[in-house]
Amino acid sequence: MNKLSLNDVELKGRRVLCRVDYNTPLENGAVSDNRRIQASLPTVRHILEHGGRLILMSHLGRPNGERVEKYSLKPVSEELQKLLPGTKVHFATDCIGAEVERQAAELQDGEVLLLENLRFHAGEEANSPEMAKALASLADLYVNDAFGAAHRAHASTAGAPSLFDQAACGFLMEKELTFLGTTVSNPTRPFTAIMGGAKVKDKIPVLENLVPRVDKIIIGGGMAYTFLKSQGHSIGDSLLDKDQLDFCRQLLADHADKIVLPVDIVVTDKLDFDNRTLGETKTVAATAIPDGWEGVDIGPQSVAAFEEVIVGSKTVLWNGPMGVFEIEASSHGTMAVAEAMAKATELGAKTIIGGGDSAAAVKKAKLSDKMTHVSTGGGASLEFLEGQPLPGVTSLTDK
Repeated sequence: MNKLSLNDVELKGRRVLCRVDYNTPLENGAVSDNRRIQASLPTVRHILEHGGRLILMSHLGRPNGERVEKYSLKPVSEELQKLLPGTKVHFATDCIGAEVERQAAELQDGEVLLLENLRFHAGEEANSPEMAKALASLADLYVNDAFGAAHRAHASTAGAPSLFDQAACGFLMEKELTFLGTTVSNPTRPFTAIMGGAKVKDKIPVLENLVPRVDKIIIGGGMAYTFLKSQGHSIGDSLLDKDQLDFCRQLLADHADKIVLPVDIVVTDKLDFDNRTLGETKTVAATAIPDGWEGVDIGPQSVAAFEEVIVGSKTVLWNGPMGVFEIEASSHGTMAVAEAMAKATELGAKTIIGGGDSAAAVKKAKLSDKMTHVSTGGGASLEFLEGQPLPGVTSLTDK
């Protein structure tokens, strides 16, 4: 980690502008899942305990540059106050402007000011210099602890930090970069990556970056059918990324020893995703999916084969489900992979969940705490695994 960390900076009496990811679900005007707020607490508490004056900023939802009441961070400030009972948590009804500047100036050591939703201003997502300058004027030290938004070049993640002498990463950001970084650059072997999800197209850069580095790469989910089709197999009505057949064919030709594909598939004659139902289901060979049927999950033989590879690994990285895990009848493969990951952790492996649907699947399986690290960033972790520089990280001060 070659970026300035919280432990490298003086905090006492300083106003600290900290970007967090409080994009949390709300129900009836209250936070219904506070895990993202909880995840920021080590950074928040450290700044407060060291006498910092903390100004927190976040986005929530997609209000598209307008004030939309249902996306207000007011309920988040109330939740934060509950989690920090001995601390004064103030709320600003905007994130820039004269009133916010006054509130920031009056903040005392060990107090918190949560700004209103950054995305109520179009300047946030446009990374406008005016917005960046207005945010930067509130404090004299910048911290980014929002890994989930690190792939966005927005005013709060890219523009503002460039205006500070010191822009540091918070503990959550540091943890993400350390885990994902060492996993890709210096893994304990054997190193296995599990790739799932719907489209090959979305995962091409990740596959290109990871395949040369891994010992095995397991491919499941919707993207597996394009790989199977590229070998000349019948995939029935399963998801097909037609434009990527050549890519799959070439990857298999170059890395046949590394790529592990499903050997059997659970298929259905009717998938109704909206109502979360399947028609008739059966398990067939992955090489012979009949017409009129589509693959929705990996079968038991695939589960056994994948499990053997996972449990025999020392580093396992998972990104993307094995099937339509949102429907109970086609969630078994994804749940089995989560179980195998938990077993690998018990056997001493380092297990990393690359955010997004995989994190949701592990949560559904109630196995989040059995993984070495569950990434808080979906798109951010994907771009990091592609080897892309993240604007929210490159804008931080080098050590």
